[in-house]
Amino acid sequence: MSEKKQALLIFTKPPLPGVVKTRMTTEYGGFLTMEQAAQFYKCCFYDVCEMSMHALYELQQMNDELVASDPDADKVTYDFFVSTTPAESLEAVKDMFDKIGPWPMEINYVVDTGKTFDEHFNDAFEQIFAMGYDSIVSIGGDVPTMPKSHLIQAFQWLDYFQSIGKPGFVYAPCQECGTSLVGFSHNTVMDHTGVYYNPDGRPALDGYLEKLMEADIPSAYFDPVADVDEITDLAHAISCMRSIREAAKYQPLYVPRRTLGWVELMGIQVSTPPNENHDPRDYLDGDAELPEEAKEKIGDADRKRIEEGMSAIREAQKAENAYERSKYE
Repeated sequence: MSEKKQALLIFTKPPLPGVVKTRMTTEYGGFLTMEQAAQFYKCCFYDVCEMSMHALYELQQMNDELVASDPDADKVTYDFFVSTTPAESLEAVKDMFDKIGPWPMEINYVVDTGKTFDEHFNDAFEQIFAMGYDSIVSIGGDVPTMPKSHLIQAFQWLDYFQSIGKPGFVYAPCQECGTSLVGFSHNTVMDHTGVYYNPDGRPALDGYLEKLMEADIPSAYFDPVADVDEITDLAHAISCMRSIREAAKYQPLYVPRRTLGWVELMGIQVSTPPNENHDPRDYLDGDAELPEEAKEKIGDADRKRIEEGMSAIREAQKAENAYERSKYE
């Protein structure tokens, strides 16, 4: 039996007004004050950290059970890391955790440095790998709808790639051609150089893809998870979080309760522009006709085009049905 260590890494800034989520504030076209944006991020970050610890506990329990049943199985330790920058921010980040009380896992801290985000990303990974960790899975602190299963399966896939002798890479896109989850092993031929700092405008997701293809690195892809940077991102996240809370009555989902509590305390409601566009698909089946109230809203020319289209579709359906019957006659 051998022993190895795995790390879950979350990047963060201190949750201070004017430092985090400024694009959601009134100064930048949003509706939150700087203080409110900082409050939102703090709630979101707490939820993401707690969800991550839940995932690590499940992984630890699974490994403990495996080792108990198979003495030859590898013993794995799963640890939780937080990285911030600059060094002066570290005390503020630690204070953020201390204010909420004891956490169920030890929190390990890293200060990342560099001139670009790529360099900061590389530095944090290099520091943790230098501590003897086998694999790292990294997410941001602003992904309140990140599924716990993404983290669990990310580590499992990295273990699998190691087991077949081909160190791999795991990732989940965000909504803007970037990533919400990235992970690889200490011996994967991969780094973040040129991925996020890219003057040519190539998306970060494509940057990783190019590296994967060039070095023939096996990868595991997970469903996209949106981070929250803009007001539209927040609206999407709120609808998803409410859906998660409802579905969690039946599915083993982590509910971001702090973030939802903040949303409800603020009285934020999600709405979309009314949609009164007529969609004739409801009237394509058989000889159905448009209702009178719909006809009143449609001009003669539009009505004629719709009726002609419906007639053409019915004729096409008849021809298709005749062809299908002919195959069995």
